[in-house]
Amino acid sequence: MNTLRPAAVAGTFYPGQAEILAQTVRTLLADAAMPSALAPSSAAAIKAIIAPHAGYIYSGAVAANVYALLRDMRERVRRVLLLGPAHRVVLWGLATPDVEFFVSPLGKVPVDLAAIAAIDHLPQVMAVADAHAQEHSLEVHLPFLQTVFENFALVPLVVGDASAAEVAEVLELLWGGDETLIVISSDLSHYLPYSQAQTSDRQTAQAILDLRTDIDHHQACGATPINGLLLAAARHSLQPALIDLRNSGDTAGDKSRVVGYAAFTFSAARETRAGAASDATLGASLLHTARAAIDAQFNPDAATTVGRVLWAKPGILWTTRLLSDVARAVWLKPDLRPDLQSDLRDEMRASFVTLTLNGHLRGCIGSLEARRPLFEDVAQNAVAAAFHDPRFAPLTAAEWAQTKIEVSLLSPMQPMSFTNETDALAQLRPKVDGVVLIYRQQRATFLPQVWEQFADATRFIAALKQKAGLAADFWSDEIKLSRYTVTKWKEGA
Repeated sequence: MNTLRPAAVAGTFYPGQAEILAQTVRTLLADAAMPSALAPSSAAAIKAIIAPHAGYIYSGAVAANVYALLRDMRERVRRVLLLGPAHRVVLWGLATPDVEFFVSPLGKVPVDLAAIAAIDHLPQVMAVADAHAQEHSLEVHLPFLQTVFENFALVPLVVGDASAAEVAEVLELLWGGDETLIVISSDLSHYLPYSQAQTSDRQTAQAILDLRTDIDHHQACGATPINGLLLAAARHSLQPALIDLRNSGDTAGDKSRVVGYAAFTFSAARETRAGAASDATLGASLLHTARAAIDAQFNPDAATTVGRVLWAKPGILWTTRLLSDVARAVWLKPDLRPDLQSDLRDEMRASFVTLTLNGHLRGCIGSLEARRPLFEDVAQNAVAAAFHDPRFAPLTAAEWAQTKIEVSLLSPMQPMSFTNETDALAQLRPKVDGVVLIYRQQRATFLPQVWEQFADATRFIAALKQKAGLAADFWSDEIKLSRYTVTKWKEGA
C-alpha cells in the first residue's frame, strides 16, 4: 500500500500555497450568507450534506455556505464519508484508495482503513488507485473539511456505475452516530445557457428535497451518490434543506454556458421521546414566555413570581424596556414539563411575535436569522413588538390587558432561483411561504399569515416591495428572494 495520495489539482481548482489556501477558505466561510438563518434547527442534527466541487472561484462560495453550518460540529465529527463521481476513469461500483493519507496544501488527512475494511466484502466495492489519482471531486473538499473540523479520518469513495441501492448499502454499513458525517460531492447541470440552467437546476433541487432517487447525470454529475444518499436519507427519516442554489453565471460572470451548483443539508428530525416537548407543550411555553416578558416590563418587581427572569445588563433599567442580549429565557409554568428548559433553551432558532388588539395588528417584530436561543429570541421579540415597533406607540397597560399573542417559529431559509419576476411569482405557495426580499441594502419580509390580506402572489410581492421601500412595480435582476415556512401558536386558538 502506498502511503500518500498527493494533491492533484492544487494550484488549479484552488490555491496551491498553504497560506493563501488557508486564507481563501477562511474568507469564504466568514462570508457565508446568513449561516444561522439557513441552518436546520440544530447543527448537531446534520448527518449529511451535498456540496459542489468546481474550482473555488466558481463554486467555493456555494460550498462555504453549507460548510459554515458545520462549525459547531468541529469537535464532534471524527469520520467523514466523502463520495464523489468519477471524472477521469471508467469505473464500475465504488472505488476505495490504496493509501493511508490524502494530502492537500493544508496537510495530511488519515484514511479510515478500518472503515475501508468493513465494506471491502461488498461486491460493488473495490480498490482502484487510478480512480483516485487525479480525481478532483473529492480533493476540492479537503481544505474545507480540514478548516472546519479538528481531527477526523476520511473514507474517500469514487463512485462510478452503481445503483442507488448499492451506494446506500455502503452508507448503511458506515452510518455510525454523531461522529460520522456524510459528504456527497456533485455539481448540477453542465454548459446550459443561464436561464435554461436555472430552470433545470431548480427542478433538480426540488427532486432532491422530495428525496426522489431517479436523478440522472444530465441533472447532476454526482447523480449516483446523490441517489444513494437520498435512498438512505428516506430510510433514516432525514429532512433535507436547500442551503444555496446558483451557477457559474452568478459567481464568475459568463452566462452563455454555465454549470449549476447547489448545497443541501440532511438533518435528523427531533426525536419524540420522554423528556422532549410536544408541539402543544412547546407552543404553550413559548406563548407564556412572550407574555411573561411583556408582563415584566409593566411590573418588574413582580417578575420573580413568573419563574426565572431575564434581567437587564448592569446599568440598564427595566424602564428602558430592554432585555439582556445574553440572557436565557426560561419562564416556564409549573405545570409544564421541567425538562423543556434543558431540551430547548440553547437551541438557536428564529421567531416572530405578533400582537393583536381587538383583532387588529398592534405590533410584530421578529428574527430572520437564528442568532439567539429559542426562548430568549421569543422574549426579546415580544418586548420589541410591544414597545419598539416603529409603526405603533408603546403598548399601554390598559391595552395589554386585552392584547393577544401569536408566536411563529421559522423554518430554515431556502434561497429561490428564478429567471424573472413572473417565474418567481409562479413558484410561490400562497398561505404557505413566508418571503424575504433583498435589493441591495433594502430588505423586507412577510410571514405566511400575511397572504390572508392579498388575492394573489402579484399583490403579495408588490406589497412586500413597498415594505422594502421600493415601488410596487419595480423589478431588477439584483432582487433576491428566499422563502420559509412557520409553525405558529396563538393565544385562545
